[in-house]
Amino acid sequence: MANPQHTRDRILDAAEMLFFSEGIATTGVDRVAASAGVAIVTLYKHFGSKDNLLREVLSRRLEAWTRHWDEAVAGAGSADERLLAVFDAVETFRASAGPTQWCCFLATASERPAPEEGRTDPVFDLIRQDTQEVTDRLARLAREAGCQDPAATASVLLLLYNGVLSSLLRGAPSDPTALARSTARSILETRAGRASAARS
Repeated sequence: MANPQHTRDRILDAAEMLFFSEGIATTGVDRVAASAGVAIVTLYKHFGSKDNLLREVLSRRLEAWTRHWDEAVAGAGSADERLLAVFDAVETFRASAGPTQWCCFLATASERPAPEEGRTDPVFDLIRQDTQEVTDRLARLAREAGCQDPAATASVLLLLYNGVLSSLLRGAPSDPTALARSTARSILETRAGRASAARS
């Protein structure tokens, strides 16, 4: 008898690969079911709809990304390194993730319009959650690193982080993560120098 969790994981794996290599709108649930080796009725039994399937794919992806970021932060040797660990996490996450075209959240946002005012969209809510969690965590790490304006520092790092994800899709520059990390370090060092000069 098939293990329901294994079946569910196979469907999620197939959906993630197809949605983010061939496109969400162009990938039907029949194609996902066929790739996962299950009947369409089985897919609907587990997820109910394509939107629910997409949301579960994104939710699983967010959990995996958060684990990588947690590990990168835990392995950092200083407050500055913990702040820069977001770029280390991108590297380890990409190495472990399946073959996808680019950031699943940016890809979904590019295909899915924001809901009209007064209407809810659980998928778009998850996109907002991802953005908010990244922003909040960068701001908290910036505070712990002693940045004078943690919110502004978080915004700059978020801009660099988004640039890395977009550059991975474009294919240039060739090593955007290392470049973004070194740029972020230079910004932190410059701001720290100015803060020290202002106090002296």
